[in-house]
Amino acid sequence: QVQLVESGGGLVQPGGSLRLSCAASGSTLDYYIIGWFRQAPGKEREGVSCISARDDSTYYADSGKGRFTISRDNARNTVYLQMDSLEPGDTGVYSCAANRVAESTQALCAMRVGDILWGQGTQVTVSS
Repeated sequence: QVQLVESGGGLVQPGGSLRLSCAASGSTLDYYIIGWFRQAPGKEREGVSCISARDDSTYYADSGKGRFTISRDNARNTVYLQMDSLEPGDTGVYSCAANRVAESTQALCAMRVGDILWGQGTQVTVSS
């Protein structure tokens, strides 16, 4: 069973950048689809971006297109989310998740699969 640990969150001013990391242990991420999700106060959790370790295909929600970049480092068994031009609306708890049976990155980001493995989350606050 893979375990996921996020890091890299914090307080940043509008227009700033953060890079989140999702380090996996217990199993290689090969054959997984891995995604970043966020939950803002009072809102439901939403998929931000997902990447497939099978073919490196990616998916971005409209909220992050052009500002966020998801990537992975096989050697470090880690997935990253580079977030640029951050806005106050990006504030929330960011969690990474992994799934072996999702048919696509979009399916995981839409949470249309079962048995999603979650990390504990990291807080991102965008405020002046």
